[in-house]
Amino acid sequence: MLNIKFKRFLKFILFLPLIFYFGKRSYIAFDEGYYALQARWILEKGNWTVPMWWGDSIIDRTIGVQFLIAKSQEIFGEKVFAAYLPTTIASILMLIITYKLHEELIDKKFAIVSPLILSTTYLWFDYSHLATQDLIYSCLVTIGIFSLVKIKAKQSKFYILLFGIWIGLAFMLKTFLVAVPLLALLPFLFKNRIFIFTKFFWIGLIIGFIPYLFWAYSLSSYLDKNVILYLFDKLSFLSKDNPFTNPFYYYFWNIPITFLPWSLFSFIGIVSNSSESKNNKLILTYFPLILILILSIFSTKTPYYPLQISSILSLNSYVGIKYLFSTKKFQSIVFFLTSKLIPLIVLSSVIIYFIFFKSSLNFTTKENIFAISGLVSFTIAWSLIKKEHNIKKIIINLIIGPYLLTSLLLQSGLFTDRSRELREKMEYLSSLDILKSQIIKVDKSGFNISKSGVNNEKAISKLIRISLLTPNLGDGIDSIEKLNQSDLAWSTLSSEEIETDSYQIIYEDQILSPWKLIRKN
Repeated sequence: MLNIKFKRFLKFILFLPLIFYFGKRSYIAFDEGYYALQARWILEKGNWTVPMWWGDSIIDRTIGVQFLIAKSQEIFGEKVFAAYLPTTIASILMLIITYKLHEELIDKKFAIVSPLILSTTYLWFDYSHLATQDLIYSCLVTIGIFSLVKIKAKQSKFYILLFGIWIGLAFMLKTFLVAVPLLALLPFLFKNRIFIFTKFFWIGLIIGFIPYLFWAYSLSSYLDKNVILYLFDKLSFLSKDNPFTNPFYYYFWNIPITFLPWSLFSFIGIVSNSSESKNNKLILTYFPLILILILSIFSTKTPYYPLQISSILSLNSYVGIKYLFSTKKFQSIVFFLTSKLIPLIVLSSVIIYFIFFKSSLNFTTKENIFAISGLVSFTIAWSLIKKEHNIKKIIINLIIGPYLLTSLLLQSGLFTDRSRELREKMEYLSSLDILKSQIIKVDKSGFNISKSGVNNEKAISKLIRISLLTPNLGDGIDSIEKLNQSDLAWSTLSSEEIETDSYQIIYEDQILSPWKLIRKN
């Protein structure tokens, strides 16, 4: 018994360098900075119902992840680290469920491999360190799949209840997107449909929708129409041509890139699993393929939508590895790709970076050392794969390379301190007495393209990150004429427009551009 507990502890320790980072963090603007700023207003204004944007209500999405971030910061303090806790908890849970899915759908041997594959894929690793709802939502989808598998195996009332619950919780995070995995699961649901007619499923469904129903009821007094109509407007926008519209084939190249370095193995696994037992192939083969097809039909396509099948792709990767390295007709080419070609490409990338890009990318010494060490470790680990190795040794070598690479990338800060230069500049500003003691407002006219040609998206992106790092953030104002004497504000107006007897520029810098800190005299 003690030995089993120790093994579980070792497995948990194994994932720590991939999940936790205790250095300084900074947000990117979209979407995590946007949600973190809304969470800040929840705490400052005490309004836990209406998503806000500089005093205006923005009802194009639910308040799910903003609520979670705000609640985490209310409990653990208004630190950046606390904003990431909901995603971190979901990441850990998703890895555990992936482990359990491996045991249920494949076998109990090497079950640790699938979560290790998942945690070292670019897409999952990237979004497991973003304070957004995407990985939390994907975790709920994975729980739903696991519930279905357990229902089939045991007809457990608990898992029937759980399958109902995840649907409502996922709706609170991503609204109508929850229909996509449900449609993709239809073949499995149709074959095992009897549980849908039980009271436990419907009780679970009601429980899952309680957060949304409570929020919608609380919000109704602020709106002129039902919130569901606002959410439909958002769905309508996303279903037509918009800035996120991509061609039908978008995911056919995007998923292989974002699921590196396991893409080839995953594809082979999907094909291989198509000949497995009916229930297994409904989950391992049909589910991801149908989901990709549905996403491909939808106008809006983003890299993170396929996160919801990342656990299943990881299981398929394991199956693909075993199949390719155990089948004689593929062994030679697979060994050549993994132990020769890919290490050569990675090593060449490091050399090209040093020669052509090192000075332009402006990485710190720490970032360079950790990133290059990770890439070199990956190269060495995969180049040591030998034909005479058994499948266990091959899997270990395959895992070690990406494991060291992602661990070192995380600890470098490249995936956690994503706006480092702006953070450092704002830390300097925040140390000045003027920022410590005075409220700083925001000139909202800077949100639009100005006469001087300031780009709207660039201005808003900078403002989100600046606002989150401003100690005493005030309200938005329509123009600087609304400032009272001695008031401070962030503004994008040109120096010629600001420098008058009435106003002066207190601070400006290229890193903060197009925003300047101004004061009314």
